[in-house]
Amino acid sequence: MNTCSSSGVTTDEGQSIDSSSTMAGKPISAVKALHINSAILAARSPFFQKLFTNGMKESDESHPRIRIADSEENSLMELLRFMYSGKLTTIEPTLLLDILMPADKFEVPACIRYCSQLLISRPMTTESALLYLGHPCSILMAAEVQSLVRAAKGFLANKYKDFDKFQDELMNISLVGIEAIFLSSDLHVLCEDVVYYFLLKWARVRYYYSEEERRKVLSYRLLPLVRFSNMSCDALQKVLTCEDVDIDHEYLTKHIAEVLLHKAYPNQMEGGLAANVTTCWQFAERAYDFRLLRVVAFNQPCPQVTVYMDLKRDECSRLFPSGGICSQMFHLAGHKFYLLANCKMVEQATSYSFALSLHIFDEPAGSICLDIEFAARTKPIGKFVSKYGYKNTMTGDWSQGCSDLFGMPWSTFIADDSLFIDGVLYLRADLTLVEQPELQT
Repeated sequence: MNTCSSSGVTTDEGQSIDSSSTMAGKPISAVKALHINSAILAARSPFFQKLFTNGMKESDESHPRIRIADSEENSLMELLRFMYSGKLTTIEPTLLLDILMPADKFEVPACIRYCSQLLISRPMTTESALLYLGHPCSILMAAEVQSLVRAAKGFLANKYKDFDKFQDELMNISLVGIEAIFLSSDLHVLCEDVVYYFLLKWARVRYYYSEEERRKVLSYRLLPLVRFSNMSCDALQKVLTCEDVDIDHEYLTKHIAEVLLHKAYPNQMEGGLAANVTTCWQFAERAYDFRLLRVVAFNQPCPQVTVYMDLKRDECSRLFPSGGICSQMFHLAGHKFYLLANCKMVEQATSYSFALSLHIFDEPAGSICLDIEFAARTKPIGKFVSKYGYKNTMTGDWSQGCSDLFGMPWSTFIADDSLFIDGVLYLRADLTLVEQPELQT
């Protein structure tokens, strides 16, 4: 059985004080009398001010006591020392966190602030960051330790932003750490689909023996971190149609619907996500390897798809001399396509240029006849202007594009402000499936 000690505190006027205990009913192992200055304690703490001014039922007792657990005695003594001197005898993170508890219990905001500042000033490690995020925080402490919590979240998000590099290590990170890492928009990951499947895997490994807890953590804490509006169409369809017992599908389906509606009609949404600015991160792009696209598809009068891809100037600059950016997949007539933007040396091998090409991911049996057009927004009008057009029957070579989309050397292209509107290159690709006439026999 846990025991508790009780510290009887006697004031300089001979008054004894006591606080009500949340541990009532447990045996008292020791009683210690402390001589204190009631004026100093009252000035530092609203709790003690009430106690010394008949603001509590214990104020009239002749020998009231402050009842604490054995494990809290050292931290209480440190708290009293701080209330007299404004200093502590330790800077060790675990002990400072222990001191925060009585500082919160006895309402000493100056000590809470002091401990938080000491913790922030110390070098952050994965262990200390997880310790800070896992520490219970009351309403009183919330404002004071907010900087510490932000620092801990920022440290974890920055350290583990390269997902592929730390994927195995992330399996050993606690829940509060996983939440901090996957809340970040700086996470460098192949695509958002990877985030969804990793969180499924993490929850099933960490909560293997507790089905109820696994379902609760996965549905209400982890999956809301997934940016469903940035997932591929294939993956999103699987999420919405799966019957996984580890997921609250009614809750998740409602959440996804709200996110997608807000993305499609941001100005028309009322209440919910529209009014909650704290959820804006759900629509932000992470540092994806596969570039997100905006896709508009038509089935009549013939299968057609229009895709939009935006590239920042600094992203294009990093393509030189041989880099490339792949888009996420999109569909036309049952086939998967993607775009590739890259820096390419022209045939004469004397200069580089900006290239854009279309690729089929799944090689079809037979041939596909496509009308292809690439366009870019240009100043001063800001409308899309066609830069490349081609009608092609794709058979053995499942790619088609232009090695010099803008007809200019790389250095001229990257400095052209008529192409980079507010620092962004806006590209559009139009694909139309052309029906091939049947051969007469």
